[in-house]
Amino acid sequence: MSKDPFLPNNVSGNFIKLRNKLISATGKAIADFNMIEDKDVVMVCLSGGKDSYTLLSLLSALRKRAPIDFSIVAMNLDQKQPGFPENVLPDYLNSHGVDYKIITEDTYSIVKEKIPEGKTTCSLCSRLRRGIIYRVAREIGANKIALGHHKNDIVETFFMNMFFGSKLKSMPPKLLSDDQTNIVIRPLAYIEEKDIISFSKTMNYPIIPCNLCGSQENLQRNKIKSMLNSWEKEQPGRINNIFQSLTNVEPSHLADTNLYDFKNLKKLKKIFDISNH
Repeated sequence: MSKDPFLPNNVSGNFIKLRNKLISATGKAIADFNMIEDKDVVMVCLSGGKDSYTLLSLLSALRKRAPIDFSIVAMNLDQKQPGFPENVLPDYLNSHGVDYKIITEDTYSIVKEKIPEGKTTCSLCSRLRRGIIYRVAREIGANKIALGHHKNDIVETFFMNMFFGSKLKSMPPKLLSDDQTNIVIRPLAYIEEKDIISFSKTMNYPIIPCNLCGSQENLQRNKIKSMLNSWEKEQPGRINNIFQSLTNVEPSHLADTNLYDFKNLKKLKKIFDISNH
C-alpha cells in the first residue's frame, strides 16, 4: 500500500491510534447521516485553519478505504483580507497532489463599505461567503459541500443561538440549503476539538490565522467557548453530553407549538371511576 501523502514521516504509535480514531469517527458520522454517496463530488472548503486541514486529510484517507467512489476538490475563498498569505494554500495543495480551486472575491471591501465602524460584520460577510461557495459548487459540479465544523463548534453554536438569538438551533451534520440546490455536510461532527488540536500539532499544517477580520462574533464565541471549557473541567464529558442531547430531542417536552400540537392535546384513556360501583 502506498504511503498516505498527508502522513508525516516517523510518527508515533499514539499518533496512529489518534488518526485511526478520527478516521473512524468521521466515517461513522458520514454513515449515520448518509453524507457521501457513490460518485459524489465533494467540495472541501479550506480556510487554512486546523479544522479544515484535518477535514481534508481525513476525507482523503477515507476515500482510499471507502467501498464507494467519490472525488474531492479543495476550495479556498480569498476574500482579500489584509495580510492574507496567498501562496500558502496553493503550495500545500500542490505538494500533496490535491485537486483545488482558489476563488478571489473582495468581500472584505464590500463589508467595510456597507457596515459602519464598530458594528458587527459577521452576518453580511457570512451571506456573501455562503453565496460564493454555493455558486462555485455548482460551477465545478460538486453535489456536496464539506465544512470543517467539529463537535465543539456545534455545541458552541447551540449556545450562541440560545443566548443571542432566542432559538434552540445549531449546525446540523447535514443541511439542505434554503434554495434546496446545495447539500452541506460536516463530517467532523463527532470529533472533539482537543483531538483535532493534538492531530494538527503532529501534522504540522501551515496554519493561516483566523483572526484577520477581527470579527465581533468571534468575541462572543470565545466567551461561550470559555464557559464550556470551564464546565468541562468541572465535569469531564459535559460537552459530549450536550452534543448527545441534540441527537435526542423530545418536542413534547419543550414549548414549540409548531413542532408539537399542544392545543389539541387530549387524554386518550378514561380513568375508571370506582365511585359509581
